[in-house]
Amino acid sequence: LDGAVAVFCGVAGVQPQSETVWRQATIYNVPRIAFVNKMDRVGANFENALKDMRTKLGAYAFPVFLPLGKEDQLKGVIDIINQKALIYDPEDPTGTKFELAEIPPPFQDQAKQALAELIEAVSNKDDAIAELVIEDKPVEPAVLKHAIRRLTCKIELIPVLCGSAFKNRGVQPMVDAVI
Repeated sequence: LDGAVAVFCGVAGVQPQSETVWRQATIYNVPRIAFVNKMDRVGANFENALKDMRTKLGAYAFPVFLPLGKEDQLKGVIDIINQKALIYDPEDPTGTKFELAEIPPPFQDQAKQALAELIEAVSNKDDAIAELVIEDKPVEPAVLKHAIRRLTCKIELIPVLCGSAFKNRGVQPMVDAVI
């Protein structure tokens, strides 16, 4: 395989079958990204799923998207790198209609903190980003994306996305991330 998308349940987190598949991907050096699914279900917790990936799988996993709300209040996803929100049309059952908007105020601090953590994580593994951080220069989204791609291909970083495949929310950014 050239790469894989590991899908985890937003409610149950990392399950035994996920661990088995993850070990196989590690043995065969398969680069991967992670998608936390079912973020619209009762009990969904993105942070717990991320923590599970780090503890149970030993993954150097960092979110590149965050959920915008949770459970039945899932309105969309937050693009951490570009600091934008993808807000889905609640009247569209297909999940294909969404608008790119500013991040709503209650989520802005969380998105900024997640970006800072992502940049720090990438700078720990990528010299180009580390140089920008040391020189206190801004890390442009395109530069950060290229660094994330390099690290993902080398299996040194696992970008984490989220959404609801059933409602087709967060799926488009996940496919873009694959590309």
